Amino acid sequence: MKSTQKRASGWAQLMRLYPYVRRHTGEVILGMVTQTGMGITGTLLPLMIGAIVDCIKGAQAPLAQLGRLTQISLGFLLPYYHPKSPQTLAIFCSALIIVCAIQGFFSYWTRQILIGLSRDIEYDLRNDLLNKLVTLEPEFYVRNRTGELMSRCTNDLNSVRMVLGPGIMYSANTFATMVLAVVLMFWISPRLSIYVLLPVPVVAITVWVFGRQIHALYGKIQASLAVLSAKAQENLAGMRVVRAYVQEEAEIRGFDQPNREYIDRNLRLIYFWSLFMPLLQMLVGLTFVLVLWQGGRQVIESRITLGELIAFYTFMTRLIFPMVALGFVTNIFQRGGASMGRLNYILDSEPKIDDAAVVQEKTPTEIRGEIEFRNMTFTYPTVRSDTDGTKSNGNAAVNKPVLQDISLHVPAGSILAIVGPTGSGKSTLAALIARLWEAPQGTLLIDGRPIREWPLEKLRRAVGYVPQDTFLFSETLRENIAFGVESAADQQIQAAAEVASIAAEIDEFPAKFDTMVGERGITLSGGQKQRSAIARAVIRDPKILILDDSLSSVDTGTEERILRRLETILRQRTTVLISHRVSTVQHADQIVVLRDGRIVERGTHSELLARGGYYADLYQKQLLEEELERE
Repeated sequence: MKSTQKRASGWAQLMRLYPYVRRHTGEVILGMVTQTGMGITGTLLPLMIGAIVDCIKGAQAPLAQLGRLTQISLGFLLPYYHPKSPQTLAIFCSALIIVCAIQGFFSYWTRQILIGLSRDIEYDLRNDLLNKLVTLEPEFYVRNRTGELMSRCTNDLNSVRMVLGPGIMYSANTFATMVLAVVLMFWISPRLSIYVLLPVPVVAITVWVFGRQIHALYGKIQASLAVLSAKAQENLAGMRVVRAYVQEEAEIRGFDQPNREYIDRNLRLIYFWSLFMPLLQMLVGLTFVLVLWQGGRQVIESRITLGELIAFYTFMTRLIFPMVALGFVTNIFQRGGASMGRLNYILDSEPKIDDAAVVQEKTPTEIRGEIEFRNMTFTYPTVRSDTDGTKSNGNAAVNKPVLQDISLHVPAGSILAIVGPTGSGKSTLAALIARLWEAPQGTLLIDGRPIREWPLEKLRRAVGYVPQDTFLFSETLRENIAFGVESAADQQIQAAAEVASIAAEIDEFPAKFDTMVGERGITLSGGQKQRSAIARAVIRDPKILILDDSLSSVDTGTEERILRRLETILRQRTTVLISHRVSTVQHADQIVVLRDGRIVERGTHSELLARGGYYADLYQKQLLEEELERE
């Protein structure tokens, strides 16, 4: 999928995390305090090692060249110092063990706090992503495949979490260690410290160059992974179709191309990473050789003690991890920046169907169910359309109107039936009533008010919608029927199942209403899924009930039984029946026939039969089919 979003830098993308970090200010501060404690105790270790070496060497005073610094850092141990004294050696080594334990304590809490913080923010981010996704209209899901969105919410979110946990922790550790070590190294020997800092400009340039490459590559890698996830998700969801059409080999070949592209991009990233880390290690190794050479000369010339050289060398050893971590952190932040940009695509998406036009003080408390279409022409917004019939922007095909000049009034409490050939716009008309798609301004009214002036929650709670494509969740039948109703009683669930004529079949299941239906209701037949969806709509007691060809998978006998049980319920609310069967719609108060998005016939069952048009032909054909079936 190609995004029209302007590419921003990784840092600019990561700035979107600031509000999440600000919610946990206390944890961040505490984590930085423990990080500082770990840095300070870690700084004492090289000095103590240097003092131990001077004790073994027989120096009259430990780290004599450091003067004031020795008094500040090791003052609590100096009274016990004696050259070549076993007692001094034991005391200093014991102190070294205690300082290591204290550093371990700070290290534990640093990880516990900062890694825990990253998990807390991951939790907040995941909730915000889902909250955003459930508010977006169907158009968004037409433009974005499910597998790609899942990849963003899992793989990309994990990369962002790495920034917030290990990224921040290692960054703080690297900064604190480098600052303290460099200051103390300059105190020991400014000349040697300059040798150590010689590679810094080269390291900075290396990090900048490789960081840009890693950021760009990782964005492409995540995009490839999203395509791969979408392909796998589609194959798993459609596995029965793949096997039925013996397309296993074809799908495997189709999966191979995005899989190879994903691997190739990862190999390209590994190539840069393989150059980056050895280059840093080479610079570190050259620095160590230079320090040993020049530091050894200074010890020979008595400008520093052996203990001070060992302390300096230990500080350098402590700088190895920050320098290596610098590359690791660069990788984490560049990956996180690319992934955060992909998450921002979701977080920045604004629902085009919202409550912007709602005026709360003018909104009635209840919806009665009157529906009116006024000269409505509707075109799906997924592709831009031009009135002159030319392509939009030179590359988008013109989208033909799905519904044209629809004028229709449905009184509250009446039954409207819609029939017509496939592709005539029946389901679109139903979806507009539930405001799943946005009708043009002023063309659709509920209870005499434009539909956009009704709060979405109030409108949709007043609508019971059974779509043509029945969807059941991977839960129990009880939970599927009670979906959308808080604390539904068993009696309500049983009554709704009775109305939908599925209660008897459920009672025959070993687990009855606690039967798991499997993914998308795979363990149920098509008719059972449709009737479960009808029960789910009925239990809501909606003011407007929409049944979009929801009896197509049941036989005519079951259909008649369901309609008889539904009759009382249908008369208590506004009902929209969409069907290909005349037997389903013949008792409606008004019937409209749609063809090519236009209303070509309207009237009652008897009126349409007398007219001898499409409806009458459909009725005669279905009568003939029933007679042939009986024979």
